[in-house]
Amino acid sequence: MTYEPISAFDIFKIGIGPSSSHTLGPWRAAQRFTRSLTERKLLYEVKSVKVLLYGSLAKTGIGHGTDMAVQLGLSGDDPVTFDVHNIHSKLSDIASMKEVLLGGLHEVDFDPREDIEFLFSETLPFHPNALTFLATLKNGESLSDTYYSIGGGFVVKENEETGSRKTAQLPFPINTADDILHWCMKTGLSIHEIVMENENAWRPEAETRKGLLDIWDVMKECVYRGCHAEGTLPGGLSVRRRAADLNKKLLRGSTYTDFHSWADTIRRGGHDFKYILDWVSCFALAVNEENASFGRVVTAPTNGAAGVIPAVLLYYVVFNEGNSEENITRYLLTASEIGSIFKKGATISAAMGGCQAEIGVSSSMAAAALTEAMGGTQRQALMAAEIAMEHHLGMTCDPIGGLVQVPCIERNTMGAIKAITASQLALQSLPDYAKVSLDGVIKTMWDTALDMNSKYKETADGGLAVNVPLSLPEC
Repeated sequence: MTYEPISAFDIFKIGIGPSSSHTLGPWRAAQRFTRSLTERKLLYEVKSVKVLLYGSLAKTGIGHGTDMAVQLGLSGDDPVTFDVHNIHSKLSDIASMKEVLLGGLHEVDFDPREDIEFLFSETLPFHPNALTFLATLKNGESLSDTYYSIGGGFVVKENEETGSRKTAQLPFPINTADDILHWCMKTGLSIHEIVMENENAWRPEAETRKGLLDIWDVMKECVYRGCHAEGTLPGGLSVRRRAADLNKKLLRGSTYTDFHSWADTIRRGGHDFKYILDWVSCFALAVNEENASFGRVVTAPTNGAAGVIPAVLLYYVVFNEGNSEENITRYLLTASEIGSIFKKGATISAAMGGCQAEIGVSSSMAAAALTEAMGGTQRQALMAAEIAMEHHLGMTCDPIGGLVQVPCIERNTMGAIKAITASQLALQSLPDYAKVSLDGVIKTMWDTALDMNSKYKETADGGLAVNVPLSLPEC
């Protein structure tokens, strides 16, 4: 296994839904393409641009917003800051003018209906999520760059080694769960403390803490918006949003003015098991309904699984007195390292591994993070991560209509509940007697991914996607 330093901010990225691999990744690829043109001093020499989408990006590209993402990326817009309310007007302008302002600087010919090609039957060998940018220059010459969106918003250029741009020398290099345990035993540090020491190789600790709290702010805002937004999700599937209705039902007319007073109101509602269960589901539904609506979310580690981490963290904050900056940073640091070792040892791409690579990984991350936050040992945290993934093995990715809605949104509620259950099991267990290690389950997940039929890997060619009768186009 090639060592690849991965930061917490590689695992947690602020972006726009509905998919990290099909929206955020292609968006970033388009940005990289325009930057490369600038670096080669060719940006102002471009006359026209075409985009070729292969494999999974073609088959579920419209439903996942890939066509939208590449246009905004080519335009020089950034998913972290772009106003989501302006998406449709911006795309409408590009379509009507048949031009795109490349890199936000240079107008070139571009008709989305003609210049974005969906190559449904073609897949490039390196990864199912591939896209090629073709630029025709004013002198008649042409050039092309191919990128792969490998999951979680990570992007690699063709023939570029994964992690080749990372130069940090980390004090505690980690590829596996055994590596985590080794460093914890050698130093006496907890998992989140080991991760923070590694993060310090990239930036000052104060900057890391601020960045993690910024991530948490975006998560909170997303949950709060989702719990107060009504209506039907876009895309033609006519899925009704449920989080707002559930929020109203659970609060029974209580009043509040902002996120903090809302959270206090929820907390005062009690600690009945059913009540807590309903709220965890509500939190997760809220995030992924926002994600499906092209809202701003945190990739954790993907957009399709973005609801699990914040739902479990809110469970900890609201119902377990976890509402402190230290507790929140501890949770996020621990979760990020678990996501990192899954990426290194298996995949976080549903196009490579099915939904086990998204909901399964996010549930595993949340289980470990919650366990450490609740006072569990390092070994109990790793045990919780293993338990959560063990019971997601083999989960397929079969989005109906190519949309990140059914079964994706409900699966986030299941992933969150499984994470909490896994944490409780680990906290009440002795890891000495565990039969399965986290490294063992990561290898098993990867073996399962390799054996899984491609129609269950984010193609909408199998499973629920073909067994639910709907009169829908590809999206």
